[in-house]
Amino acid sequence: MLDVDGVVVRDPGGGAWTDALQADLGVDPEELDRRFFRVHFGDVLAGRADLFDRLDLVLPSLGSVRSTELVDYWFTHDATLDERLLTDLARARDRGIMAHLATIQEHHRAQFLWRSVGLCERFAAMHYSAEMGAFKLEPAFYRIIESRTGLAPAEHCLIDDRAENVNAAQDAGWQAVQWTAGRRLAEVLRELST
Repeated sequence: MLDVDGVVVRDPGGGAWTDALQADLGVDPEELDRRFFRVHFGDVLAGRADLFDRLDLVLPSLGSVRSTELVDYWFTHDATLDERLLTDLARARDRGIMAHLATIQEHHRAQFLWRSVGLCERFAAMHYSAEMGAFKLEPAFYRIIESRTGLAPAEHCLIDDRAENVNAAQDAGWQAVQWTAGRRLAEVLRELST
């Protein structure tokens, strides 16, 4: 199980999709964070609210940009794939490794990444928070995935860039490794097999 943001999707320069948001769309990224991400995004990620509905509540106070325009900008500017990792993963899949995604996503971006970006061609399945109604820090996240795969907890492995998610997966009985830029998948797989 690979995480998406910070592992599969990662800006090699370390930038954020909001870096040129003010110049490109006239939206102050700090105000967007304060009024949308901090207030509404938790409900969206948990599947309790729709992304567009919540953006439509906030965006009129931030300028003239429409929610569809902002989402298109966001999704296309936040979809840089780590091709080296994906090449390594393709080799591992050729050797019989089963690859899934385990991620905190809302419905629209999950579908964009799966279909438009083409992650459906590289992974067997995507398990994401809005669909499951659970986050990685919650045991339910891992139990739901186990019910889908039919595998025991110890037969799962999470590769994630956040230490707290690695710890939560280990607490759930999974193997887990923290991903850092520059690592190679073969190194991680060797670490897991020892």
